[in-house]
Amino acid sequence: MNIQTEKLGLIEWISKLNDATVIQKLKKIKEDYTHSEDWGDSLKKEELESIQRGLKDLEEGRIHTHETARKVYEKYL
Repeated sequence: MNIQTEKLGLIEWISKLNDATVIQKLKKIKEDYTHSEDWGDSLKKEELESIQRGLKDLEEGRIHTHETARKVYEKYL
C-alpha cells in the first residue's frame, strides 16, 4: 500500500462527499488525532531526567560502541 496514493484517494473521496454526518465524523477523527497525547508527555520525571543524562553523556563523549557493550555483557546474553 502506497500511503501517498491512499491519501490522494481519500482526498478525492472527501471532496465529493455531501453527507454532513460523515463529514462530522471525519472532523471528530481529525480532532481526536490532533489532540492525542504525545508519548513523551506521559513520561515520569525520573524517565525524563534519565534521557537528559543520556543526551549529556552523548554530547560529552561518554559513550561505548555496540561491540564494546557486547564484550562486556556477552556473559549475560
